[in-house]
Amino acid sequence: MFYNFTYLWFSRRNLLASAAGAAFAPLAFHRPARAADKPAEIRIDWATYNPVSMVLKDKGLLEKEFAKDGIGIRWVQTLGSNKALEFLNAGSIDFGSTAGSAALLGKINGNPIKSIYVYSRPEWTALVARKDSPIAKIEDLKGKRVAVTRGTDPHIFLVRALLSIGLSEKDISEVLLQHPDGKTALIRGDVDAWAGLDPMMAAAQVEEGARLFYRNKDANTYGILNAREEFLASYPELARRVLAVYETARKFSLANYNDEKRVFVEATKLPDAVVDIQLKERTELTFNRIGAPQRDTILKAGLALQQAGVIAANVEVKKALDGLIDDRFVSA
Repeated sequence: MFYNFTYLWFSRRNLLASAAGAAFAPLAFHRPARAADKPAEIRIDWATYNPVSMVLKDKGLLEKEFAKDGIGIRWVQTLGSNKALEFLNAGSIDFGSTAGSAALLGKINGNPIKSIYVYSRPEWTALVARKDSPIAKIEDLKGKRVAVTRGTDPHIFLVRALLSIGLSEKDISEVLLQHPDGKTALIRGDVDAWAGLDPMMAAAQVEEGARLFYRNKDANTYGILNAREEFLASYPELARRVLAVYETARKFSLANYNDEKRVFVEATKLPDAVVDIQLKERTELTFNRIGAPQRDTILKAGLALQQAGVIAANVEVKKALDGLIDDRFVSA
């Protein structure tokens, strides 16, 4: 920091004026800190990999909840866990949807977040090849071009799949693309395989005959809602209210599949067959609190990433996980 020392010199008059002002300075510190009482708006993401967020947005439930407080709601679409984490880290959103494993990786890399809620148990990722591709198993990926979005569950799924047969990312040629572009690259033949994500993955199956040549539901980590630590520390009661409204949307989605599907179709313009695969066949909405099963799944993913060299050997993965999860804001 550089100072202009010209302004550090005070005349006797300056000093007297400063002293007089100082006598009244304490009054300023007793003014109500209205800005700290509540934020002007709550910024939250919606994502096609988080169908509950789409119902929440469509119904205007958060807007109704916080209207009486004069707090606005700003919605931001995120295209993957990496984008949600990027926005959280930048302070662009207060709540963001990710995979549990991606949140852990973000936390280890210094992202100041807490994981506070489960919005789904999905099978949203698999390894995908074109219908006419000779690729049929993980081993066939050696030396091949694979589209992947770093820092997301599909990326972590790919790393774990390779590790399971003694390979690593060094044995393939990764083509780094956001999820929708990964699907396009696969269908065009620009890459040989894709670490897919729904609903793009389901669309590739239905519309292009793409094959999911490697699936492992247990290696898909839960859909997790994260919040900025600063927001939680400043507005814990608001966070509880956000999750209470999230619960309303989750329970509504469970009881009203046709309405959930309508919202999804309107937002994505995808055909019914694609939406049914993602929502009916590959998404469970029966969880809310981050408990032992979720912790175990995320921990296993973290340890696998450490074994693969993605997470440094000196990182205490369980300690990082303990620092990530905060389930105090879920009321039931």
